[in-house]
Amino acid sequence: MTVTEKRPVLVATEANDITADMVISELNRRDVPVVRFNPADIGGDLTVSARFGTCPTPVVGQVRTPSRTADLACVRSVYWRRPEWPSFPHLSPDDSRFAAAQVRYGLGGTLYALNGPLWVNPPLRITAADYKPAQLALAQQLGFTVPRTLVTNDPVEAREFIRLQGDAITKALRWTPYTRDGVPVTAWADPVTPDEIDDSVRIAPHLFQACVDKVADLRVLIVGRHTFSVRIDSELIDWRKDYSALTYTVEHLPDRLGKALHAYLDRLELVSGSFDLAVDRAGDYWWLELNPNGQWAWLEAETGLPMSTAFADLLAQGDRR
Repeated sequence: MTVTEKRPVLVATEANDITADMVISELNRRDVPVVRFNPADIGGDLTVSARFGTCPTPVVGQVRTPSRTADLACVRSVYWRRPEWPSFPHLSPDDSRFAAAQVRYGLGGTLYALNGPLWVNPPLRITAADYKPAQLALAQQLGFTVPRTLVTNDPVEAREFIRLQGDAITKALRWTPYTRDGVPVTAWADPVTPDEIDDSVRIAPHLFQACVDKVADLRVLIVGRHTFSVRIDSELIDWRKDYSALTYTVEHLPDRLGKALHAYLDRLELVSGSFDLAVDRAGDYWWLELNPNGQWAWLEAETGLPMSTAFADLLAQGDRR
């Protein structure tokens, strides 16, 4: 028998998500009901039922897990963390694609039809915000200093651009799960030289960028109207390569920069996001990128900043900004 929660927070995420666990623990301390689910569990461990056009409210129905039930008309907020969509490996390829699409547009569409809850963040807005070329263009419009960047699948243009920069890097346009010989691999931001560019570049667009002569990185997490900024010192171009080589310092941002970052999220209609910036030898800030659903749990552990508390505050309130 499942428990029907009153005014729950929905948390959509994968099974092992320490970041979501921290926020849920904060919500539990406040006696705020939570219904956690993963779309990949559709079937035996996840059921959705929704009715339209039959009641005064636009959507009536439930999302049910083995232990919890959420009344869709009473959801106060949705934390769209890192949900996994089902792949249906037991079905034929065509049936699998069809079923997966029905889950995305059935379950996902039902949740997105809810008119009352606050979303952190709306999935369609997350998708739109994930395009790095659009990020760069918006950053320049809002006055950020943006490194010279080329997106191309033309090897001649790529070689010429890299040659003109002197020091250049390449990085993926989007993180994508990837294995090589069965081993998971990650695309880092890595140095690149003209001699490394060959005709394989023609297969897909690549991102090439002038290397910022930085002395440190900044990870800035915004949650609602709260801003948490952490300086990350290392000798690495991409600090994600070796967390043991990092040192952390809580940083106070200039008011102008903080307001610009909030304005950036407002333009994208997001209530939270993780920004990566670089600090050069003159103390100037350079735009690198935004992750609209980035990781932050380890930064709270390293610095003591109340990041999970800020998320819990936002989700518990549940009102749209």
